[in-house]
Amino acid sequence: MRRVKVRIRRMAQADLPFVLELEELLFATPWSRESFEVEFKPGTNAVALVAEVGKKLAGYMISWLIVDELHIGNLAVTPKLQGRGVAKAMLQRVISDAAAGGAVLASLEVRASNNAARALYEGLGFRPAAIRPRYYENNREDAIVMIRDVTPEDVRL
Repeated sequence: MRRVKVRIRRMAQADLPFVLELEELLFATPWSRESFEVEFKPGTNAVALVAEVGKKLAGYMISWLIVDELHIGNLAVTPKLQGRGVAKAMLQRVISDAAAGGAVLASLEVRASNNAARALYEGLGFRPAAIRPRYYENNREDAIVMIRDVTPEDVRL
């Protein structure tokens, strides 16, 4: 598939209708509006980003930078743009920003059956580190914990 030009920016309150709609579409146990709104409160460690392709929102990501570890919590891309570089661009941006902020490790959980996501993460240097048995509420599927080192070389200008 042809890659698209992606612009990444901080998520704004005005983006929530799109985020909530995509969350409902893609996830069996979607986050609530309140769960997303918490990520906007001052003093949190949250990094909430959206991706735009052209003038339209194409995806979002929630992560947290806690001391020197980046944890990626939620990543979603509209179905028609999946596989076109949107998720990769968001991940590269958050890893770059985390590296600039002194992070040394990035982690995430992914469904054991989500081969496309696992391939994306592995392509960005993540490796399996552990299994969380029956992690997902809706079907008790295992999660694979994936980690990667974050280094000063990850900082992009």
